[in-house]
Amino acid sequence: MTEILTRKSGRAGHITLTRPKALNALSWEMCLEAERALDAWAADPDVALVILDAEGERAFCAGGDIAEMYRRGLDGDVDFGRRFWADEYRMNAKLAAYPKPIVAFMHGFIMGGGVGLGGHCSHRVVGESAQVAMPECGIGFVPDVGGSYLLAQAPGRLGAHLALTAARMGPGDAIHAGFADLFVPEASWSLVKERLMETGETSALEEAARPAPAGPLAAAQGEIDALYASGDLVAIEAALAQAESDLAQAALKQVRRNSPLSMATTLEMLARLGPAPDDIRAALAQEYRVAHRIMQQGDFLEGVRAQLIDKDRNPQWSLPLDGVPPERVTALLAPLGEDELAL
Repeated sequence: MTEILTRKSGRAGHITLTRPKALNALSWEMCLEAERALDAWAADPDVALVILDAEGERAFCAGGDIAEMYRRGLDGDVDFGRRFWADEYRMNAKLAAYPKPIVAFMHGFIMGGGVGLGGHCSHRVVGESAQVAMPECGIGFVPDVGGSYLLAQAPGRLGAHLALTAARMGPGDAIHAGFADLFVPEASWSLVKERLMETGETSALEEAARPAPAGPLAAAQGEIDALYASGDLVAIEAALAQAESDLAQAALKQVRRNSPLSMATTLEMLARLGPAPDDIRAALAQEYRVAHRIMQQGDFLEGVRAQLIDKDRNPQWSLPLDGVPPERVTALLAPLGEDELAL
């Protein structure tokens, strides 16, 4: 059975993820097939826009399919993961720079690779079931697929909070944080898609859009800015420990659970990008430097084992939270020379 369906429907190119039982987890072949379709439609006069959606009720895309990457890495084959990530990041860059409108309809879980697929499109639609998150620090990795680009652009220090805690955003918070553009009730999606296919124009989106439900993270923006103001992992942990709010205490539990090396590296990535990065390619290049090294120099294999393979939820991280040497972070982010990401 196919994992992804690409076809032309009226004036639209249409890409649908078809792995609902796997929460539409993004495989390497799915990345390549989506890229092939995008390349074919870029100059096709019959295609005015692209629709990106997914089958099933539970997820648009809950992340990348990393089980095979883990198995290969455990056997010493790190090149498999490097090639997968390089191809995925290239697709992410193409989505962001595509010459025609791409309308992503995102429902249910939209995490990791799902953010990379839908989060860089020109028209990002979320419905009432949307739950958006970047949970990579929990598996010993860093926010990737261009996620660091979105996190760096989020208001105030919200990006750091989202990265370090994997906090889930409903539709209102996803729009507030810059991970989505429009809230359209899911009951009207079929009709909206039909209009897009018929007309090849995006005006139907604005007509169907409604005010998004208020989100708790938007309401807590001031508190988040204060808690994460230092940009330093140890100081952030101390600030969370001293605060008494439910948000801070929930964040503290997650920060103490995640990979310290991953979190420290993520904070440095966001600092290097700055609050207003203007090019996703710089973010992807930085992410790839970490991805290229993460199996050998980071906590990725242990994190995936604990969270996704053995599921004992008891990862043995390589470093304590208060003991991450800056040189370990610098080494992960160092230029790769001839192995730099080619976009």
